[in-house]
Amino acid sequence: MFVASAYAHHGWSWAEADQIELSGTIREISMAPPHPTLNVETETDGVWLIELGNPRQTERSGFVQGSAKAGDPVVVLGNRSLDPEEKRLKAVRITVAGKVYDIYPERIRTN
Repeated sequence: MFVASAYAHHGWSWAEADQIELSGTIREISMAPPHPTLNVETETDGVWLIELGNPRQTERSGFVQGSAKAGDPVVVLGNRSLDPEEKRLKAVRITVAGKVYDIYPERIRTN
């Protein structure tokens, strides 16, 4: 986990260009720098690490301490790790209980 944390804040080079949508249940939330994170458990794939923006950017999206809690359903749109063995996603948008938080609005690509 240290290796992932060490390069997590260095842009998007570790992530695929295509975006995916992941649905699951929040198991843990951390609002600590360098990036707030969610651990999200899916029905089919287990637990994924979801990276949000830096703390200020995440706050600007409206997602702040108390916006979500463990047990809440979540839908995440983002770019997954280039490593197919790594369950890690850089979120551009998250939706918790019907409320949408655009973490990186300029990067959102929807069909």
